[in-house]
Amino acid sequence: MFLRLAEQYRSLVQDLVMSLQALTDSLQARGLTATCYVCGDDQHHQGASFVADLGAAHMVRFRVSDFGISWLESRDGCELVKLEGAEAIQELQRMAAALQQSKEELGLSSISSPVQSPVSTEA
Repeated sequence: MFLRLAEQYRSLVQDLVMSLQALTDSLQARGLTATCYVCGDDQHHQGASFVADLGAAHMVRFRVSDFGISWLESRDGCELVKLEGAEAIQELQRMAAALQQSKEELGLSSISSPVQSPVSTEA
């Protein structure tokens, strides 16, 4: 059972890494500063660090790896929100949805949200 759960978590990490790369591309296309650094190989110990400057000294950082998932939001260098696990993924989804909504309001092509809902780990 634990080996199956570990494999499902690794799969979730890989999905999040791909989603972070897509989100980075979307933000950069809108002229925002965003970076996504990927580490590890394709089979083991993959992870990523995503950072986006949302303007007005507002910055978000999302990290995902085999060791955990975290979201950090700051303004003017002061930490506003720090979330981990499922709450961090939900906040990333909220940001991606807001990006999608603003694209639609501007009349740009409707591209599906780059962040996918997490895979259920129930047996």
